[in-house]
Amino acid sequence: MGGFGHRLSSAMAQRGPLCLGIDPHPELLTAWGLTTDPQGLARFSDICVAAYEGFAVVKPQVAFFEAYGSAGFAVLEHTIAALRDSGVLVLADAKRGDIGSTMAAYAQAWAGDSPLAADAVTASPYLGFGSLQPLLDKAHQHGRGVFVLAATSNPEGASVQRAQSGGLTVAQSMVDAAAAVNTERPGLVGVVVGATLTDPPDVSALNGPVLVPGVGAQGGRPDALRGLGGALPGQLLPAVSREVLGAGPDVAALRGAAERMRDAVIHLNTDTR
Repeated sequence: MGGFGHRLSSAMAQRGPLCLGIDPHPELLTAWGLTTDPQGLARFSDICVAAYEGFAVVKPQVAFFEAYGSAGFAVLEHTIAALRDSGVLVLADAKRGDIGSTMAAYAQAWAGDSPLAADAVTASPYLGFGSLQPLLDKAHQHGRGVFVLAATSNPEGASVQRAQSGGLTVAQSMVDAAAAVNTERPGLVGVVVGATLTDPPDVSALNGPVLVPGVGAQGGRPDALRGLGGALPGQLLPAVSREVLGAGPDVAALRGAAERMRDAVIHLNTDTR
């Protein structure tokens, strides 16, 4: 099995640069005519797995599974396995971050050989980028990837992420730290940059992927993402959730919405003009 960076690049080139979210909000479960319990959660996830077969990347939002306790985690384990069996790369949106032995335990859960381990996982570096080292090591050992939060779209993030540190914004320092890891382990670390930002960090030297959440219902327009932060061809991975999920629960309608969004973003990775 090749490294995550290579597998991701191949999947994006062959199947389109799009990351589809599985975000089972209680309101969305109700809108789909499903119960807001583990049974409804499982049905929602099964529909998404069927609709997203063969796409490049699918991102289950861990919080909406965790809300149902152990039964929710059981659904998540099944969903991760089913997605991988269907031919997609799975990005667990867990946003884990801690220090020492606790970070090592998170690493084992999400990037080791546990039932929750996915092809990649999101992580928060805001206890210091070095605190992620156990996760980076475990991901490298198992051929997985890590997407590190750098610059998020939420207004509360600006006071920390846009603060200056050594002449750089904190967000830029996170991108640069990820780039330093990628000089020795190419493609291991990607960063997360919100689609609605007007002043994103420079990602041109990252040598890794840029996950761009917030496309669609959250206001990010595919045509506005071209060259985001100096991104190079093949680097951007736009992420969409609600814009597509609103087409459910019919599998064909859901897949059609995903295909239309893929078509809308497919030129981002071939032309940065």
